[in-house]
Amino acid sequence: MKLGSLFDGIGGWPLAATRYDIVPVWASEIEAFPIEVTKIRFPNMKHLGDITKINGAEIEPVDVITLGSPCQDLSIAGNRNGMQIICPVCGWVYEYRSIQEAESCPLCCAEPEQTRSNLFHEGMRIIGEMREATNGEYPRFAVWENVPGAFSSNKGADFRAVLEEVTEAQIPIPRSGRWASAGVVRGNGVEVAWRVLDARYWGVPQRRKRIFLVADFAGQCAAKILFKPESLRRNTAESGSPREGTAGGFEDSVGTTGRLMFSCAGYSNYQLGELAATQRAAMAKQTDVDLVVAFHTVAAIDCRSLYESEELSGTLQAKSGGGYSLNYQNPVRIDYAVRRLTPLECERLQGFPDGWTDIPGASDTARYKALGNGMAQPCPDYIMQGIAEVLYDFLY
Repeated sequence: MKLGSLFDGIGGWPLAATRYDIVPVWASEIEAFPIEVTKIRFPNMKHLGDITKINGAEIEPVDVITLGSPCQDLSIAGNRNGMQIICPVCGWVYEYRSIQEAESCPLCCAEPEQTRSNLFHEGMRIIGEMREATNGEYPRFAVWENVPGAFSSNKGADFRAVLEEVTEAQIPIPRSGRWASAGVVRGNGVEVAWRVLDARYWGVPQRRKRIFLVADFAGQCAAKILFKPESLRRNTAESGSPREGTAGGFEDSVGTTGRLMFSCAGYSNYQLGELAATQRAAMAKQTDVDLVVAFHTVAAIDCRSLYESEELSGTLQAKSGGGYSLNYQNPVRIDYAVRRLTPLECERLQGFPDGWTDIPGASDTARYKALGNGMAQPCPDYIMQGIAEVLYDFLY
């Protein structure tokens, strides 16, 4: 069983694949640091480079292709341009989905540009080329991951375009105008299931919602993969608690110097809690980021040298309970020293192995960015386990 990973990042999908005996054979990524990470973690995986220059008919066929296409134009925190090919000069919007089909602008003759999120169609082009070259045998599955903003960008038309591209069928936008957070559609022998997974319910203390879409090109197993309870999966104890439950406390992910978490809820607005906010690529440069209490000490102060006081406190017995004979009087000093999350702690919040991005020459900034662009690892692990089970049953 083999995997190909488009928009690979730091190898979340290959990592999930290796845990279930699926071999990652190639990946496409253009950012230098993530490529170096995956070259070290997966030395036998081939790197294909720019997705727009890949021909799916000419690369090694695989059973599964994953694509976490850029989300900047779909996220509610981004520019919301959606998946488009546009003229950078006059703003003309093309009807084409692939930049390779678009010619010069009919109004001003400028060369077209596509939004980063439109690269999804490049991924589907590669899948189509591979399926055509292998008479529809490979890939059996495709998995797409993106932000929930894809449901609403361009008034829902972008997510409809995703479904129509995968199924090659006409899919209407719901009458309500809003896509459900989970669903299944079928068309032309392809079953597509999607579901929003929030990382905090899958084993990591971080609020991180992402759409996961599974396409089965040769059967009706997409829903089985995405919605099957963890307790029914193979090698899972029947009495074990389901995976989708409350995540552990934040303190399990941070170092020994920090046990309190202040999550940024807005500009200069911090809330004490046990969950970290969504990890973002820009967190190394942001001023409002999650903070951890580095030192939290409560100490009594010898106040014999202090005289002036607004109020009087009651007498405290220094020897009560057999304690030391020290003149501990009010006030009590509570000290806090806050710090940012470390890259190691961010790896843990994303569910990656410790030191996953700690490669020779790696800066904290590069690690923050790569981790912020990544996935919460328990989610792809869950999906890849389901795919491995279906492929195993199909092959054996």
